[in-house]
Amino acid sequence: MIILVLGIALVLLYDFTNGFHDAADMVATAIASRAMTPATAILIVSVFTFLGPFLGGLAVADTIGEFVRLTGAGKGLALSIVLAAILAAITYNLLTWRLGLPSSSSNSLTSGLVGAGLSGLGSSHIHWGITELGTGHLAGFMKVVAGMFISPLSGLLVGFLVMKIFLQVFKRFSIKSRPLFVVTQYFTVGWLAFSHGTNDAQKGMGIIGMLLLAAGVYTTFTVPDWVIILCASAITLGTMFGGWSIIKTLGFGIYRVKLLHSIADQVGAAAVILASSLVGAPTSTTQVVTTTLMGVGAAERPKHVRWAKAREIFAGWLLNIPSSMLMGALYSYVLYRLF
Repeated sequence: MIILVLGIALVLLYDFTNGFHDAADMVATAIASRAMTPATAILIVSVFTFLGPFLGGLAVADTIGEFVRLTGAGKGLALSIVLAAILAAITYNLLTWRLGLPSSSSNSLTSGLVGAGLSGLGSSHIHWGITELGTGHLAGFMKVVAGMFISPLSGLLVGFLVMKIFLQVFKRFSIKSRPLFVVTQYFTVGWLAFSHGTNDAQKGMGIIGMLLLAAGVYTTFTVPDWVIILCASAITLGTMFGGWSIIKTLGFGIYRVKLLHSIADQVGAAAVILASSLVGAPTSTTQVVTTTLMGVGAAERPKHVRWAKAREIFAGWLLNIPSSMLMGALYSYVLYRLF
């Protein structure tokens, strides 16, 4: 019971760091465009992030909770695997926050879980989803991989298309129209925050569901209502604090953001994240918001996009998966011997 409570506390810490990271991604362009103050932006994001988990379903939580099979593992081993994944994700989140770099909490968590599962149980206990992929269906780890790679590319494409449409539709608008776009910004920031809460908070729910299964509290994977409340609260609390060093990187380090760019970025990113949530594919708010902003900039002035900073962020993403897998395996090894 002590280990279970500790595990749930670690999940809530992960959700806090997740919200801390991703709040920066969601409000960066709104702040950089000077459409709203940081305090207002954080308040809006916090409210809609909290609502997302309650209204968005549990498809992502189900994906997270079922792609590492804990059946047949002893309680100590099962708990060590789940806790190792959480510790790997928290470690990577804190390291990248310290460096002021956007990172993917989703990739850290899922990669840490795979690394821990491979180390403790072997490949046969990972639901890779390769068989289902042959029949045209996404399942298991393949659904996670799809979320990791397809959603950022989708963000880049959608951002490009949305900005092109905006440039055509609003080309006759003058500076007198600014108040209209400022008001619109409140809705788009709220939509992006809702999509974030719908997708990201479910990852913590899925892990707690795995902990409850590993500890024998339930015989099947289950996400009770109190878990939804806890995870929604933790990610919202992290959102309220925000990661200001990441705001500086994303809001000012990739493209010179104006009001129209900010709205296009939020609309495009929210659409991609919400679509991923509906199919149960875990995705990274950080990756989608960042690549969408790159697409927005490329649609207007490709040469003005700071591609050097973009390459630095991409390098961090490429390092994310193997680093988190390695940390997951190491944490699992140490924890199992402690238990």
